[in-house]
Amino acid sequence: MKSVGKLVLLFLFVWIRGSLQAQNLSITITKRYLNLPVSQAQSRKTMQFTIQGKPERSFKIRLATDKPDYWVFCDMTAHQGKTLTISYDGNSEGLAKIYQDDKIAGQDSLYTEKNRPQYHFSSRRGWINDPNGMIFYEGEYHLFYQHNPYERDWENMSWGHAVSRDMIHWEELPTALSPDSLGTMFSGSTVIDYANTAGFNRGNTPAMIAIFTVDNPDKQIQCMAYSLDKGRTWTKYAKNPLIDSKAKWNSKDTRDPRVFWYKPGNHWVMVLNERDGHSIYTSKNLKEWTYQSHVTGFWECPDLFELPVDGDKRKTKWVMYGASATYMIGAFDGKTFTPESGKHYYTTGSIYAAQTFANMPDSDPRRIQIGWGRISQPGMPFNNQMLLPTELKLRTTKNGPRLVSVPVKETESLFSLVQQAGDLNAEEANERLKSFKELDRFRLTTTLKLSHATSAGVSLFGQRILDYDLNANRVNGVFYSPEDMTSMEVTADIYVDRTSIEVFIDGGAYSYSLERKPVSTAKEGIQFWGNRIDVKRFNLYTAKSIWK
Repeated sequence: MKSVGKLVLLFLFVWIRGSLQAQNLSITITKRYLNLPVSQAQSRKTMQFTIQGKPERSFKIRLATDKPDYWVFCDMTAHQGKTLTISYDGNSEGLAKIYQDDKIAGQDSLYTEKNRPQYHFSSRRGWINDPNGMIFYEGEYHLFYQHNPYERDWENMSWGHAVSRDMIHWEELPTALSPDSLGTMFSGSTVIDYANTAGFNRGNTPAMIAIFTVDNPDKQIQCMAYSLDKGRTWTKYAKNPLIDSKAKWNSKDTRDPRVFWYKPGNHWVMVLNERDGHSIYTSKNLKEWTYQSHVTGFWECPDLFELPVDGDKRKTKWVMYGASATYMIGAFDGKTFTPESGKHYYTTGSIYAAQTFANMPDSDPRRIQIGWGRISQPGMPFNNQMLLPTELKLRTTKNGPRLVSVPVKETESLFSLVQQAGDLNAEEANERLKSFKELDRFRLTTTLKLSHATSAGVSLFGQRILDYDLNANRVNGVFYSPEDMTSMEVTADIYVDRTSIEVFIDGGAYSYSLERKPVSTAKEGIQFWGNRIDVKRFNLYTAKSIWK
């Protein structure tokens, strides 16, 4: 009888477990948001949405069965009044915690969270990485980005979307491109098809066209989607993929198309990372592409653009760029890039996969770049951020033309000068800084003069945020030789946010970004340090938050 009882209990356990695994949840959508509980302790399982009996989305999520670590959300505006059925192939106890509301869970504390960047873009919820499809159109800067809306770690690659009038204050919009039957949405770019070469325009409305990589377990293919409402909604091209080059390269690594119009040749150009470098393709209609050439030595996220040297439009060079922020300078004839120097670097640190804005107006021909800041926000329901938008220029140096970058002029509106001084030693400068208490976020510009061939710099709560080693020619461990080879001075423009630091050296000749990591035993805030250094000047600014 005992064995029979054990069999009954085992049967009940299997039946209950199976019921939990198979359970669905059906609701009528009456609110804007669907809030879902997440627990990092749970394993990822697949959740599927069906609207009125038709599949709407499928994604992986760590659905919380007990107290959630945080909540994520789905914007259901487009499905008001319809019946949603949710299925989940993991433990379905968490389905009962899902609820509708016109606010996202945690909205009352949105943008004021402990580790929320205050003047760098971050998403409301979830993971972000590479910026995608950056474009200016009708007064708006569009920032698309690699995004997992359902967790603070990488998965479910989609295109998140935000818009801005000034590249500083951002409004996050619903997800633009979500995974489909072909795979997940990887990096890419957008263009405005003014001439209707692809045939998607409607009347006088030109299509905004996104060309992007779709990733699946077998290969990576290049696909297209278009929008006729300024990027708010998208239609994927029915005949995707445009390019499937796995066989050509015997490699899955074929991704991150960067597309632009090449006016002299009256054709579109695509720069595509394939296996060991960047390939050039051309097209007349954005649909049919012809392979032209290949440059080895780059990995992921290509960019290719023309810049005047020292602002002289009669003297230009082309810059080919890769995800690690290395670049070559050369010539481009619409089909082939010919390197002349490189590879060079102008920035290091947390930056990765930076991209520049397309379609800038003739009245503002700046080449503006935003990079992914690989900086974690511990304990938050979001993760990673974008770095400040910077203007790229080609400047003549003792070694030839080189890229320099400085934050765009629009950032000036964020900062208010509260203290300035000059011709002080380190001790005198530090005494002046003691009264400054707004160390959560600020900006500091300074010029230091060394009296010995040793190191000097600035620390923040014990972390060396500027460390100039004149003897070894290094700035924070990276080789740097100033334009004046005998100079004993270094100039730094330092931007400090809650979790990140960005530093621009000598007018942007070199820059770097890093995570804030205060030394736990440090009590002092900002400190100048070095052997008998002269703080020739410093300007200290408070920083406004970009969030309402």
